[in-house]
Amino acid sequence: MKSTSLSRPLAGLTLVAALATASPLWAQTAVDESPSAGAMVGDLLVARPIGLVMAAGGTAAWIVSLPFTLLAGHAGEAAEALMVGPVETTFLRCLGCLQTGYTYKDIERNRARREAAEAQAAD
Repeated sequence: MKSTSLSRPLAGLTLVAALATASPLWAQTAVDESPSAGAMVGDLLVARPIGLVMAAGGTAAWIVSLPFTLLAGHAGEAAEALMVGPVETTFLRCLGCLQTGYTYKDIERNRARREAAEAQAAD
């Protein structure tokens, strides 16, 4: 089957268009800090168990690769990629959130609690 002279540029244009439209969609979902109930349930039942398995598997892979990474001088980088990343993704993000770490709501709540405790201790 012969391809026409137009099929290659058309395929390239289609690929560029697909990548250009997907990028804003990823950026839009990554900013959401108020996940829906469905996202929370899906995270609890699917993503967290997979993350736990990945963290355990990454730890095992890091232990197996440790002699080689020590010789190369990159044991810390291997630990970061194989162990720390999956552990942070599994345990250090809110239920249903896409970003690892505390949300602004958690920081404000902790700051208010700390200020209330300091005010109470001062009295």
